[in-house]
Amino acid sequence: MNFESIEMIRALVYFISTVLLVVFLYAYIVSMYVKQKKGIVDYERYADLALKDNLNDEIIEPRESKQNS
Repeated sequence: MNFESIEMIRALVYFISTVLLVVFLYAYIVSMYVKQKKGIVDYERYADLALKDNLNDEIIEPRESKQNS
């Protein structure tokens, strides 16, 4: 293999990985949007997490205990 073919393979792998990462990012954004619209998760509550982080502030979600009965 010569230098040009190695550079071509490297450029192709870089391009494909960039495209895949962009596709995964947009799929994640769409899934978050769909969950918000269906009411499965309310991301607006999580937006205030940085502002309401004291010990005496209201809990965002109740903690579910996972005890084996």
